[in-house]
Amino acid sequence: MKFKFLAHTADLKFKAYGKTVEEVFINSAKALMSQIFSGRVKEKEKIKINLSGKDYESLLYNFLEEIIFLIDSKGFLVSEVKDLKIDKKSFKLSGVFEGDSGENYEVHTHIKAVTYNEMFVKRERGKWVSQVVLDV
Repeated sequence: MKFKFLAHTADLKFKAYGKTVEEVFINSAKALMSQIFSGRVKEKEKIKINLSGKDYESLLYNFLEEIIFLIDSKGFLVSEVKDLKIDKKSFKLSGVFEGDSGENYEVHTHIKAVTYNEMFVKRERGKWVSQVVLDV
């Protein structure tokens, strides 16, 4: 299981899983995008990303907020995250978002923001897990 949604009163809450911290970030992005649109987005465009944070939580926050920013500012829907690398000492991230213009797809839910409420990224029983609450 890559991710699952949990009960939350007003917002969307999910947990994502991975064998590595990079995989848990990728699966967190997939969880976010699964709520915005359904179906497969074509990989017509590539956008390089370079982000940083002070810890895993702030880095994940910045990573997911970048996806929301690209949707809101450029109408770009992310279909895949490729070549994701996270420096575990400096909390810097680099990679590539692949996707397409949102005007070619039906968008279901507008995500306003990622929140720090109940957020965590940690290693648990040999695998990585994240928990995120999205403001809708």
